[in-house]
Amino acid sequence: MPEGHTIHRAARDHRRAFVGPPLAVSSPQGRFADGAKELDGRSLVDIDAHGKHLFYRWEGGLLLHVHLGLFGKFRIFSGAPPEPRGALRLRLVAPDATLDLRGPTACELIDGAAHERLLARLGPDPLRADADPEQFFARARRSRVAIGSLLMDQSAIAGAGNVFRAEALFVCGIAPETESRSLSQEQLDLLWETVTVMLQAGVRSGRIVTADPIEVGTPRSQMRRGERNYVYRRATCLRCAGPVAKYDLAARNMFACPACQPTP
Repeated sequence: MPEGHTIHRAARDHRRAFVGPPLAVSSPQGRFADGAKELDGRSLVDIDAHGKHLFYRWEGGLLLHVHLGLFGKFRIFSGAPPEPRGALRLRLVAPDATLDLRGPTACELIDGAAHERLLARLGPDPLRADADPEQFFARARRSRVAIGSLLMDQSAIAGAGNVFRAEALFVCGIAPETESRSLSQEQLDLLWETVTVMLQAGVRSGRIVTADPIEVGTPRSQMRRGERNYVYRRATCLRCAGPVAKYDLAARNMFACPACQPTP
């Protein structure tokens, strides 16, 4: 599933290409035919991202909610739109670009009340200027759940996923099994800051690079795949060369270095 940096980067790219002119909107697959009919010929006003959710605001007050889920994908074409093929849920056509959406978990028109209910279920998004980290801190301070599980809970912190939880916990030297409420405020501050910096870097570069280029000895843009992460999907720790532990936590594979992240 795409993590928060991918969603915010999509919002930025779609805003540049599609906000402004009236758009031709269709659902070649047919599953969003009624919604596409409502949007066809309208102008896109703005695009907002919160965690792993996208909200497209249209003239007339219409709001399109998109959640990619595990299989959803966007693709942008320049110039004339290609012939639609396969299960194409949504197509937006601007004068100079075409956006195709396939396989999302959600592609729906929602009203203001539904929008508010959805946002109420989400925790603060570190990539948003209005994020309040105290909401995350308060949740952690009263939670018996392992911090490695809490970071995957979108109602606690929105946007972080499997890669960023493993890498942020490593950088902070925190064992994933540590009970959330046992963390000090200093540790929580560092964890929030680390996740934020990693997500921001992902938005800028379009990929996940969590290892420090100075520590690796290679410029960020020249890092090979095996140098980009400290522990995620690695057999050995990039820092200490010790074995990386792989196990299930919150129904996803967790990666951690027992030496660099000792269990309390």
